[in-house]
Amino acid sequence: MKKLLVLLMCISLALSAFVGCESSSDEFVVGFIYVGPIGDGGWTYAHDQGRLALEEELGVKTLYKESVPETQEVENEIRTMIDQGAKVIFATSFGYMDYVEKMSAEFPEVAFFHCSGYKQTDNMANYFGRMYEARYLSGIVAGQKTESNKIGYVAAYPIPEVIRGINAFALGVQSVNPEATVEVVWTSTWYDPAKEKEAAVALLDKGIDIIAQHQDTAGPQQAAEEAGAFSIGYNTDMKETAPNAYMTAPIWHWAPYYIEQVKAVQAGTFESHSYWAGMEADIVQLAELTDLAPADAKAATDAVKAQILDGSLFVFEGPIKDQNGEIKIADGEKMADGDMLSMMWFVENVIGNIE
Repeated sequence: MKKLLVLLMCISLALSAFVGCESSSDEFVVGFIYVGPIGDGGWTYAHDQGRLALEEELGVKTLYKESVPETQEVENEIRTMIDQGAKVIFATSFGYMDYVEKMSAEFPEVAFFHCSGYKQTDNMANYFGRMYEARYLSGIVAGQKTESNKIGYVAAYPIPEVIRGINAFALGVQSVNPEATVEVVWTSTWYDPAKEKEAAVALLDKGIDIIAQHQDTAGPQQAAEEAGAFSIGYNTDMKETAPNAYMTAPIWHWAPYYIEQVKAVQAGTFESHSYWAGMEADIVQLAELTDLAPADAKAATDAVKAQILDGSLFVFEGPIKDQNGEIKIADGEKMADGDMLSMMWFVENVIGNIE
């Protein structure tokens, strides 16, 4: 009798374990692959805030992996997440693109989303935001603030995404201060606080009084503060990292897109696409201006933002000249999306080379 009871208990426990497995497999799992740490205060932090909002809004389970290099390691992380039940993968760095494309063919039942790239497959979408709109607004702030007419820009890699942002910023500067220049230094990093700060210091040593950036750390902001200069951040509101320098930042709001797309996958309505929305979708915005910004900067940026939203102002509308003084965009011509997405030249008030 005892043996029978023991056998029944074992069977009961086994069934319980099996049911538990089936229950956990019913969870909807979403994976996120990050190029930096979630504590970077910038790019990865902004994406992770979107992940947390997704969890809260939809009750899904999320997985994430920090500091994944732009190498074949991306494939390993994707496989690991799919083994853990992921039905959706968001890969959040440009250099992940080819690896995500390969994995999308291997796992056609999974929905893949690649940030900032341009490739698509049947089950792989690409997504980004028109950050150049907010960059232009931040350039207005910098152009009004500078006294030296020398503005510095600490830049990551010479790829269209970064170049487009530099040009938009420089055009914003030019719109209010035609005498000001924007000098670019490349770091070939996304996340290296020391190197990015060092690059900012090199610019500040040239008499530059405002630092802008396209990296994931607040190193350039801190360099500006220590030098008694001013700064424009990126990705998130960085005022806490350099309160005596920071004026504003072009920032990301990823949550609405993440929530919308996961809902679509859950409903079976997901379709591959190329997403590139702007301030009208709230995916990009200009952060609130601090008291260090010029007194009339808010009115100026609010007015231009309204023009961008109603279509009466387009950031890359001609006439626009390159560094050689040659017309790149004719008077009245608006740059096409494809040309913006492949931009590899600087506007005329930018100092520096595309290396």
